[in-house]
Amino acid sequence: MERITISLDEALAREFDALIERRGYQNRSEAIRDLLREHLEAARQSAEAGSTGQCVANLSYVYDHHARDLAERLTSLQHDHHDLTVATMHAHLDHDNCLESVILRGPTGAVRAFADALTTERGVRHGQINVVSVEVASSAHSHGYRPRGAATHVHLKPKD
Repeated sequence: MERITISLDEALAREFDALIERRGYQNRSEAIRDLLREHLEAARQSAEAGSTGQCVANLSYVYDHHARDLAERLTSLQHDHHDLTVATMHAHLDHDNCLESVILRGPTGAVRAFADALTTERGVRHGQINVVSVEVASSAHSHGYRPRGAATHVHLKPKD
């Protein structure tokens, strides 16, 4: 672990300490590490936009399930991109609104394009995506029982 020292004016330090307390951090160092990771990931995503970099992502959105054929269109989009869609969680918020969270993985450009296509469907609101760049390593080893003919799996390691 490398130690660094930073200087902050009093107002900024008070505001930062208030943020630390609201979020429940144990200390300033943990909060600063999280902020740095967040900004480094954003910079990495900007640099990799349209590249062949791989990612995992969580796409969440709210939609009106009474909107004409919207649920079917959303499901169809996910099936059309089954190579990117890992899992979907669906929650009923009230009589009219549903929240869905979709776990995605694949090429960063394709994941972002799919997220844009889904969240721009008429009737979808509050769409947000959280993208994490990953390193992909093929794995030829087994984790216990492995049926004959099972394909080699991959491990996805978040980039630090």
